[in-house]
Amino acid sequence: MSGLTAAGLLLPAGVAAAVPVFRDPWREVPVILARICPPRFRRKDYDVTAYGAKGDGLTKNTEAFHRAITACHRAGGGRVVVPAGTFLTGGIRLLSNVELHVREGATIKFSTDPNDYLPLVLTRWEGTLCYNYQPFIYAFEQKNIAITGRGTIDGDAPSGRWASWGAGSTALLRQWGEDGVPVEERVMGPGKNMRPNMIQFFRCENLLVEDVLIKNPAMWSLHFVFSRNITVRRIEIYSTNSQGDGVDLDSSSYAHVHDSKFNTNDDCVVVKCGRDADGRRVGIPSTHIVVERCKFSGRWGGITVGSEMSGGVSKVFCRDCEINAADFPGRYPIKHALYIKCNQDRGGVIDGVHLRNVFGQNVEREVLFVSMYYQNGGTKGHFPQINNVTVDRMRINGGRVAATFRGFPEQHIKNVLISNSTFTGITEPNLIENTDNLVFRNTTINGVVPA
Repeated sequence: MSGLTAAGLLLPAGVAAAVPVFRDPWREVPVILARICPPRFRRKDYDVTAYGAKGDGLTKNTEAFHRAITACHRAGGGRVVVPAGTFLTGGIRLLSNVELHVREGATIKFSTDPNDYLPLVLTRWEGTLCYNYQPFIYAFEQKNIAITGRGTIDGDAPSGRWASWGAGSTALLRQWGEDGVPVEERVMGPGKNMRPNMIQFFRCENLLVEDVLIKNPAMWSLHFVFSRNITVRRIEIYSTNSQGDGVDLDSSSYAHVHDSKFNTNDDCVVVKCGRDADGRRVGIPSTHIVVERCKFSGRWGGITVGSEMSGGVSKVFCRDCEINAADFPGRYPIKHALYIKCNQDRGGVIDGVHLRNVFGQNVEREVLFVSMYYQNGGTKGHFPQINNVTVDRMRINGGRVAATFRGFPEQHIKNVLISNSTFTGITEPNLIENTDNLVFRNTTINGVVPA
């Protein structure tokens, strides 16, 4: 008798394999998807124009949206309908059992005046809890919520002052998080120049976002924090400002993102779970995430983990996705099909990131970029872990490097399998540092089997 190792080598009976045996992680995907169920709503419509809204692009409809959503919620739920027209508004706050339905031909256009996003609300800003301007659409501790329809949600951020705010008071907030300053004392808002998210669900469950075009956010487009049972399907995201992520799953679980298009100024689908000491204190991971049949174009990663990953990430699956699709050209090419970034300020454990049948062209930098040296690797000695990364049936034509894996001498990356994959048009060699049990199986780079 003989045995087959992870590298595909036939060994005689009694001879131990020098490489790990990788079991198929994809068996768990049907179980995950079976637990994700989009919410359903009472069949009753509440047209915002019946509550005083005007779609003339000039009238500010903040109060009309509030009245319609409140009436729908208090009656037991239903659908708040935005008809054709351009509806200018300040911040919108969603409540349980409400579906915000933006019809084809309708645009919700957000004010560029920061005062329209007061009072401050509890939020997580790049992995640190604080009080800041309300996201343009915000839900806090609610359940059974949806944003649907073939209309447009337009942050109009390039027209306002959001872009000029840049990093704002980021350094101050991060120091507060590191020092353990009580969250209620971490007050941002006026004078601090911290951009609000476009759409944020905070401690919510049973969520659906489908069909809408989301464009021009001030920063992250669609942000789920401490939330679960999430479905995102058939949406399109177009972002222009820096910090222009697409979908951010932040200390959230059981999420299904599928059949969507991303043309972002940052990462496309991102898994996060808190930053540095503040993220470790909270300690809520992101887990059980499935991304499939999406098109990625944008400035950084297609499927990304980090850099805010201090609470831990596990069981992330991405399949049947296209990078830099010819029929969906982006303003920027993707730099990395897979981008895992962390450092020794973060700590945390990433265990189980799996790609299958991801294909495309013209990746700007490393196709697979997995590094513990984000922002020069940090200084605080909280060494992260990255374990169990698999890539199967990847086909990429064009890129600087096929695979970069950089662990620390003190903490190696462990167990990586790249199988049944083809990389062509690659201009530089792989860079592998401090990575244990990395196996290339039935894989070629420019027609050559990697060493």
